[in-house]
Amino acid sequence: MAVYSIHVQIDEEYAGEVKPNLVRAAARATLQHQSALRPNELTIAVTGDEYLHALNKRFLEIDAPTDVLSFPSDAPNLVAAEGGFKTKPYLGDIAISFPRAQAQAEAAGQSVEAELQMLTIHGVLHLLGHDHAEEEEKEKMWAAQEEILAGLKSP
Repeated sequence: MAVYSIHVQIDEEYAGEVKPNLVRAAARATLQHQSALRPNELTIAVTGDEYLHALNKRFLEIDAPTDVLSFPSDAPNLVAAEGGFKTKPYLGDIAISFPRAQAQAEAAGQSVEAELQMLTIHGVLHLLGHDHAEEEEKEKMWAAQEEILAGLKSP
């Protein structure tokens, strides 16, 4: 059975505050919920406001920090296999601001772990082609987020 390769990178500053297994579980649950092809791979970076601000400015021309950004990729990922190499899809990268997640969790009265899971789900849905620019798309994406969150055990 092929698996999802979910890489979680956490800035040293937040390493003691982020449980990578919860982030990975949210990403895996989203991939399974959306029946994403297997095998595939993605990377999630939990970092600070400065980094997301720089990414937001560079790629979206928005001069402000944000909570989560997704960068879909259609590039194949070459991996070693028996008898040579094979390709598996590289879905892309997600960047999450830990300070934004923490502030949003406090404002919502929930744990930062729950907020990180929600932001992870949101980011993976974007990698899989979901968007929320139009009201109909937003409703579909928000419904998927709620279903996936409901299926996760509360941290």
